[in-house]
Amino acid sequence: MLDAALVVLLGAAAGALAGLFGVGGGIIFVPTLTLVLGLGQLEAEATSLLAIVPVAVLGSWRQTRAGTVRWRDATAIGLVSVGTAVAGALIADAAPERALRVGFALVLAGTAVQLALRARRSGD
Repeated sequence: MLDAALVVLLGAAAGALAGLFGVGGGIIFVPTLTLVLGLGQLEAEATSLLAIVPVAVLGSWRQTRAGTVRWRDATAIGLVSVGTAVAGALIADAAPERALRVGFALVLAGTAVQLALRARRSGD
């Protein structure tokens, strides 16, 4: 029962953050699935990829209605991402669990540093 409540809370948090900041659900889903629900890194990544589909669709629909989607860029990114996502999943299937965890942590840390530096420079 606690796991079900955590999953619902996770979905609500990820949806709110995705809509508010445009962040991928993986930033919320993967750490929570591994640290709180005890999934392995590969299971958490795979679950996150599937779970973000409805969030991305609804968020994109809403942003399209607001006129903020740059369709040319979104189409190019989406098309390129399909092939590389398949390649990344194949590599993840073959990689050791520890390498996936460390790699994911490095991506999160790098993103945090980049965002902090940009916020500092912009002064907003």
